[in-house]
Amino acid sequence: MRQAEKWLERFIQHLRNGRRLSPMTCESYRRDLDHLIAFSHLHGIDNLAGITPAEIRALVADLHLHGTSGRTIRKMLSALRTFFRFLMQEGVVLHNPVTDVRGPKVGRRLPRVLDVDRVASLLEIQDERPLAVRDRAIMELLYSSGLRLSELVALDLGDLRLGEALARVLGKGQKVRIVPIGQTACQVLGKWLKIRDGLTDGGEAAVFINQRGTRLSARSVQARLHRWSLLQGLDTRAHPHLLRHAFASHLLESSGDLRAVQELLGHADIATTQIYSHLDFQHLAEVYDRSHPRAKRKRQCSQR
Repeated sequence: MRQAEKWLERFIQHLRNGRRLSPMTCESYRRDLDHLIAFSHLHGIDNLAGITPAEIRALVADLHLHGTSGRTIRKMLSALRTFFRFLMQEGVVLHNPVTDVRGPKVGRRLPRVLDVDRVASLLEIQDERPLAVRDRAIMELLYSSGLRLSELVALDLGDLRLGEALARVLGKGQKVRIVPIGQTACQVLGKWLKIRDGLTDGGEAAVFINQRGTRLSARSVQARLHRWSLLQGLDTRAHPHLLRHAFASHLLESSGDLRAVQELLGHADIATTQIYSHLDFQHLAEVYDRSHPRAKRKRQCSQR
């Protein structure tokens, strides 16, 4: 289906250059749209304008049959809707066959969150070797400021204002926001920056660099956090988003200010932030079950 492959490349270029989406987001769109291309090849569909809602539903059914999760299918359908809207604007198709196709229902999955004590255990690193100091600075900043992984690795030296305890962050959709940096994170970052100066020739702008003196990759950050979760005896595999979740839930639990948390996280829609209010309620319910004198009796009654 050469026509589809050609327009897929134009669409990815539009996302990258026109909408200025990150490389990771563009690749995610590509993976989702590859499902359509593979399905079209398999069924001999050689014209994008000929794709109907029935064929999109057949694609959904095929993915579901092969064990693809409902969440993944819904994400793919969202990418397909965007792709066909682009094709309509370009005059390639006359209608969007995905408009009325709905994916399988999925339950709302609450993110796992580290409690304050486990975050403290993870960050209690005594190792003073350069990479250990760098890794602690990474984790302190993730927890202090709620950065996304992509935002963290994109940070340049000019984005940090440690004297004011602030950082300039380039978020989704190339939106800039200013986030505060906690006192401990500032101290560890300051220590790392002194070490960093001896690991590069001065030509690299990235805050976080590897042993070769070049920008640290997202995959390397993920691997290092997993390593530290094992070394620190954590019962949960640590990853960057886990610290972002901890930042949001702990801040909301203390302040109750959903709008402020939305701004700090860089969420365009407050509905995305509201999941943390569910987490907060879940925590309160657990405290009630552990502490209230009637809670256990109530559970026993409900089991009869």
